[in-house]
Amino acid sequence: MAHAFAARGANVIVASRKIEACEETAAELRNTYGVDAGAYACNVSDWSQCDDLMDAVHERYGQLDVLVNNAGLSPLYPSLDKVEAALFDKVIGVNLRGPFRLSVLAGTRMAEGRGGSIINITSTQSIKPRPHALPYAAAKAGLNAITEGLAHAFGPEVRVNAILCGPFLTEVSEAWDMEEFEERAQRTMALQRGGRPEEIIGAALYYASDASSFATGAVMRLDGGYV
Repeated sequence: MAHAFAARGANVIVASRKIEACEETAAELRNTYGVDAGAYACNVSDWSQCDDLMDAVHERYGQLDVLVNNAGLSPLYPSLDKVEAALFDKVIGVNLRGPFRLSVLAGTRMAEGRGGSIINITSTQSIKPRPHALPYAAAKAGLNAITEGLAHAFGPEVRVNAILCGPFLTEVSEAWDMEEFEERAQRTMALQRGGRPEEIIGAALYYASDASSFATGAVMRLDGGYV
């Protein structure tokens, strides 16, 4: 995602809990595309860290044009009765509380300035929840609601949209039983395969650009025809 924006000339702040990974990515962006790219450590479930991140962005650039809420977390659990409060709170914190706080902070400043675009990455679990990921599904359903609500809160200066993703073959999928996944994809997905990471880029760039100037509060399905 960061590479896609930098390749088109955008300055980028890469933020996550793992500062080393952020710094590595930021260096790649600077060296490959010649843009200004910074790294910032932020646990998005901590509101004060969200506040600090937004302050750092505005101190560095003076404005923010596009916010992509791409943090996600869905730990495995053996059964629903084994879901502990700490796991539930952590999932809600990363997938819902953090994006809410960052969007409110970014949207407020964008609306006061020259506008902008907020892009939330959500999931098919939010509309087709399954027992193995219910806390995650609930959090992402909340993110869908936030997307529409904030579109009304910050319009017309700021557009807020979401990309509803199906299964993508990323580092997370390395832990999957791929034989079982491929069999299930044949049955439940029109394209009969998982998504490639680069296949989400077009949707994000569309929402970030003027090509989507009449789109806000929208949730775009990008799930290979998952049923």
